[in-house]
Amino acid sequence: MRKILIFLGTVFAGMIAFLILVGLLARFALSGGAMPDTVEKNSVLHLKIDGVIMSGAKFLNPLIKYRENPDIKAIVIEVSSPGGVVGPSQEMYMEIKKTREQFKKPVVVVSTSLIASGAYYAAAAADKIYVAPGTLIGSIGVIMEFVNLEKLYDWAKVSRYTITTGKYKDSGAEYRTMREDERELFQSMINDVWVQFKEAVEEGRGLKKVVVEQYSDGRVMTGRQAVELGFADGFATVDEAFDKAAEMAFLGKDFHIFTPPKERKNFFDLIPTEEDDPYTKAAQKFLQLELANKPLYLMPGYF
Repeated sequence: MRKILIFLGTVFAGMIAFLILVGLLARFALSGGAMPDTVEKNSVLHLKIDGVIMSGAKFLNPLIKYRENPDIKAIVIEVSSPGGVVGPSQEMYMEIKKTREQFKKPVVVVSTSLIASGAYYAAAAADKIYVAPGTLIGSIGVIMEFVNLEKLYDWAKVSRYTITTGKYKDSGAEYRTMREDERELFQSMINDVWVQFKEAVEEGRGLKKVVVEQYSDGRVMTGRQAVELGFADGFATVDEAFDKAAEMAFLGKDFHIFTPPKERKNFFDLIPTEEDDPYTKAAQKFLQLELANKPLYLMPGYF
């Protein structure tokens, strides 16, 4: 019996040790083979803005954390995004601007695919924007999308109603037709955030108001058109963007690239989520519901 107990105890201890080892290896792999906070001297911070902007946290947390590190000399932001919610896009803009002005670190944005609407709003705060000739860029404008299910409810013999404290409290409800005064209210609201967008581009890009006004009708441009008009600074690959950021920080060719590891809390976070794969059908449907009835800096025809 004693031998059996010793054997079982050994097996149990071995299993515990194995699980601890797997957890450590998983964390090591997720961190790219490096300790999470290890930043080499003369490093360029590599951040990304991917997919629809719903929250700025995924981008802002590492930006705010690492820009204070004296070994980080410059930042390169790689963008592939159609834009998204107004507030987070503006928050990104403000923090990028703060990184340049308060922390005195050059910021370079590069996109070889898509940098539209809210993503372009955020990018306008950078020192430089580099694109590929075929990059889709721009879409300076605001959109709000509403759904009217009134006829569907009638067909299903479903009646919906609300009790409110004011005539605008249920504005945008899907169970009734929108009144004209409500349309005017929403139009006034998105016009205001549209002006904010144009002002940010004028300030960030140093463009004349007449130029920004002419191209602030929601249109998407190519990278080549954007460079010609002043909405981008030039053409570059992602690798070339790092060289340009290092040059702006007077590092020459002697620099390192630091990419923050993904923030994972435990072994079970290895399981892929919709955030890891934002283009799943379920994620797309969720985004459509989340973005309804909100003013958006989002490129046309995305959904």
